[in-house]
Amino acid sequence: MMRNLTMLVDFYELTMANSFYVLDKNEYATFDLFFRDVPDNGGYAIMAGLEQVIQYIQELEFSDKDIEYLRSKKIFDEGFLNYLKNFKFTATVHAIREGTPIFPMEPVLTITGPIIECQLIETMLLLTINHQSLIATKTARIVHAAQGRTVMEFGSRRAQGYDAANFGARAAYIAGAVGSANTYTDMMLQIPALGTMAHSYVQSFDSEYEAFLAYAKTYPSNTVLLVDTYSTLHSGLPNAIKVAKTYLEPRGERLKGIRIDSGDLTYLSRAARQLLDEAGLTDCKITVSNSLDEYLIQELLRQGAQIDSFGVGERLITSKSDSVFGGVYKLSALKKEGQWMPKMKLSDNPQKTTIPGQKRLYRLFDENNMMIADVITCANEVIDPNQPYLLFDPVYPYKNKTVRNFKVVSLHEPIFIEGKLVYKKPTLNEIRAYHQIQMKTMWDEVKRFEHPHQYYVDLSQPLWDLRQDIINEIKNKETVVY
Repeated sequence: MMRNLTMLVDFYELTMANSFYVLDKNEYATFDLFFRDVPDNGGYAIMAGLEQVIQYIQELEFSDKDIEYLRSKKIFDEGFLNYLKNFKFTATVHAIREGTPIFPMEPVLTITGPIIECQLIETMLLLTINHQSLIATKTARIVHAAQGRTVMEFGSRRAQGYDAANFGARAAYIAGAVGSANTYTDMMLQIPALGTMAHSYVQSFDSEYEAFLAYAKTYPSNTVLLVDTYSTLHSGLPNAIKVAKTYLEPRGERLKGIRIDSGDLTYLSRAARQLLDEAGLTDCKITVSNSLDEYLIQELLRQGAQIDSFGVGERLITSKSDSVFGGVYKLSALKKEGQWMPKMKLSDNPQKTTIPGQKRLYRLFDENNMMIADVITCANEVIDPNQPYLLFDPVYPYKNKTVRNFKVVSLHEPIFIEGKLVYKKPTLNEIRAYHQIQMKTMWDEVKRFEHPHQYYVDLSQPLWDLRQDIINEIKNKETVVY
């Protein structure tokens, strides 16, 4: 499914890499990929896209055509072009598993290796993780709003390109959608393809009843009818019931469902439920679509809508309410003369100040297996769950608490070690099942749409001290007096 996307790279990655090569500055470095804000002012995000990152890294190869193009720019050193021609990925990659809830500022993926390698893959890493994590996050919110009812991804035709449609459907499936209207994702990724009919099918017949009858004859064991082409209550529902009674039931079949795609979905679904039940079609499911998102779904159910499943399109596949996942990729450590030197960006905007050094990420759980907090530590630190552990806010350290009787889990898993893939890729269904388990460990207060509880991502004491020392060092060294 993946193409060789080696040249999908911001041009400055190549110009920097060329300069590193010319200056013989290809020392080892560590880069962190993290994000700063949760979309929609939510309480959590969902990690997705790792499998495509793996595929991309495995396929890294500069072709002769790529080299000739770069040579034509007349700015790249011939030695560097020869380096690219013989390029081989040798770096080490650690990442958080797909389907895991993730939070701002924590490194969801780290790369350690020659700085040229780390730099060249930045663009593809970011666009892959940013896109799929965005759609997975949006879907998780929609699934939560549905309160156990079925959610289907219906957004392909509104996606921003075919890759967005395909990988968006993948991300949605990870986060709980039961399937997609996108047939390609079923064929290539085994995501169940779903769908019945459009209004054009109904309009192509002389009458709505004829259309429904024809469809029932074609698919007697799976008849789901779109009932809002003309009038949901005065035409669509009566004709659907008529087909159920006069054609399906005499043949031992049942009307599986109806779909409503317009109008007041609360009113129409309640009225439809009443009509179906009165006709003895209590098992007939009601599906709705039409510009749905988590907020509308939540409100529909609050109003008592009688809905069994939701088909969610453009607002899911584009994450319409907040269409950017702000993942960034920053240098955090550099190896000089055999010693690792922590690096950080210091900004006037506190949110853009990075966390220095090589790090580890841990998640703490209480005795009921509920998430307490995430802790970022220095790489050599070990958290002992048998000892009380101090958590404190990385911005306001006076806000702290001590946790006891907790379980600690490392969230970073090795993916590549010195260029060799060591990660056993789970199936898509395994990722989906893992995600569902992880969501049960997160408090409902964090999942709340409006003003969610802030889940804490804390720094260990040694890492906090290191950051403060570097801040003071940078301020003293970089201050310019005019």
